[in-house]
Amino acid sequence: SDLYYSIVITTISFFKYNSNKFWAFRQMAESHKFFENNPKIILYKLLGTGAGDGFLWPDFSTYSILILWKKEEFANEFISKSDHSKIMEKKAYSRHDYFMQPIQTHGSWDGINPFKNCLVEKNKEDKIGIITRGKVRLSKQIDFWLNVPQASNAIKRAKDVEFYKGIGELPFLAQATFSVWKNLDSVMNFAYKSKDHSDIIKKTRKRNWYSEDMFTRFIIKKNIETSLN
Repeated sequence: SDLYYSIVITTISFFKYNSNKFWAFRQMAESHKFFENNPKIILYKLLGTGAGDGFLWPDFSTYSILILWKKEEFANEFISKSDHSKIMEKKAYSRHDYFMQPIQTHGSWDGINPFKNCLVEKNKEDKIGIITRGKVRLSKQIDFWLNVPQASNAIKRAKDVEFYKGIGELPFLAQATFSVWKNLDSVMNFAYKSKDHSDIIKKTRKRNWYSEDMFTRFIIKKNIETSLN
């Protein structure tokens, strides 16, 4: 199984729409058919995205799919040739695909941590992708959402953050962020030197916002931005 896990790849893809927005929204329910029972996939998540500060307001022009593939070639093949990609070429305005491998992870997502068995060595120069995901307790909703702008502004103001987006399966109840950083040093500087960030981490622990959370750092092997229409 170690050999099997050493070659897996994670992709996170963002699809932007200028039109076809209602169609795009429906795909959150309808496009499971391309992924469920697909023998090449270990796990997938269809994700909406947030506008503005985090995930409080949905961004109906952007959707995302997170997939853990058994092999990198399966990911390449799906992104370049699948029926799903052909439909996206007709409907979406652009797509951006990140290929990643995890270097550090803790916590769980829906009861499992799919990344813990496939960690790889890090290289100081690699770009870093980070996924943080939390399931917010019902009783803590208001307190949590009042603090979201502080958390997202901390990331936006950070030096060397190249991309940042709120992602999630359920607005309000389960939210996540994906961010891309220049290298590991820039991540460490933010983690240990940003007062806003450390304040939020302290509040999260003290106020016990999440019933479940997961934090994973990846190295980004490649990312491909494609204009479709």
